[in-house]
Amino acid sequence: MIANNIFKVIGDFFTNVLFAPFNSIRFMDNWWLQSTVSWIFILITFIAFFYWLGELRKYKRAGNE
Repeated sequence: MIANNIFKVIGDFFTNVLFAPFNSIRFMDNWWLQSTVSWIFILITFIAFFYWLGELRKYKRAGNE
């Protein structure tokens, strides 16, 4: 019974607290504002990818394979 209530609390927290800003963005009429979050995630992914490639290049130049 307690485990069931814990999962309900976690579900309510994600639905009502963490995803609340996304619900307000979803009902906007402006496509650019709606897609801003996606573009931010894409930008972060590209930055992390190029950082990772740079670290691999440094690791390889140090003689480690």
